[in-house]
Amino acid sequence: MTGVVLLALGFGSSWPGLLAYTFSAFVGASIVLEFVRGRKAAGSIFRLIARNRRRYGGYIVHAAIVLLAIGIAGSSAYQTVREQRLRPGQSIEAAGYTLTYVTSASVHGSNYTGFRALLAGSGHGERFRLSPGMNNYDIEGPANEASIFHDPRSLGDVFTTAQVVKGNTVDVKVFVKPLINLIWVAGFVFVAGSLIAMWPDAVEQRRLAARYAAGAAPAGI
Repeated sequence: MTGVVLLALGFGSSWPGLLAYTFSAFVGASIVLEFVRGRKAAGSIFRLIARNRRRYGGYIVHAAIVLLAIGIAGSSAYQTVREQRLRPGQSIEAAGYTLTYVTSASVHGSNYTGFRALLAGSGHGERFRLSPGMNNYDIEGPANEASIFHDPRSLGDVFTTAQVVKGNTVDVKVFVKPLINLIWVAGFVFVAGSLIAMWPDAVEQRRLAARYAAGAAPAGI
């Protein structure tokens, strides 16, 4: 059923991505269902987790893995790549974003010289500026200097590079990677789940202490 819904939403362009999303949705729904069932018995999420930290901390760790899978699938299977030569005033479009080449400027650092192409971007309700370019280091030689916009709405990145072709003409390359920032979110969720699972439980420690004390052999035997 999940796969059919994703197909209807237009995610059928990548079968690996569709499979990853489908299995992630199934596992994620199972985790949410466990928390919903437990909350009805415990009364609140915090009380539920406090009663069985290992179990529900483990569920949170699994949720982090689901987020990681979605982030990897979205940023790789559904990424958009566009490349175009631009003169000032011309634009390139990619996945609903429009990047207009405004101008270029020279830059100087302690051990390099280079240039930056100023791009005015818009799309998905956001307006932003990017300045990709190149640095020419004294020892290492030329290297791309990428510029990235982190879109808070799509949790994705607009990744750009630029190279001078001739005069004011530049070769701009755009990578739109949806949901890639879920990879970072997954890391924080994983750490949180691990801490919850490993956090000492005072009630459990008292139970273990009482159990060991009751089972200890009398002195002198």
